This record gives sequence, C-alpha cells and structure tokens, in this order.
Amino acid sequence: MAVTGPIDYFRQVRAEMKKVTWPSRQETIVSVIAVFAMVFIASLFLFFADQIIAFVVKQILNLGM
Repeated sequence: MAVTGPIDYFRQVRAEMKKVTWPSRQETIVSVIAVFAMVFIASLFLFFADQIIAFVVKQILNLGM
C-alpha cells in the first residue's frame, strides 16, 4: 500500500466525493418515514413480546407457590 501525503489524500477524497450520487430531497424524506415506521413496528412487537413473556414467567412462578 502506497503512502500518500495529506495533500494527495484530500485530492483523492475530493475526486471520490464528485463521484457520489446524493439522494434527492424526496428520496430522503421517504427513507426517513420508512425508518420511523419500521422502528415503530419493531417497538410494538418488542413491547407485546415482553408483556407476554412477563405474563408467562409470572404464571410459572405463581404455580410453584
């Protein structure tokens, strides 16, 4: 691996950044909404799974008494 100086490094970074295709504003908004929706769905699933597991554990512990 060749060692490059800081000036060459920043030139290469600048050249690579020109190649990047950035998402449009609409694409970004749609992606953000999708992420929030999936987080909401996952949190609901985990909440209900936790409640069911807690109920089952309580029933098992009460059975032993």
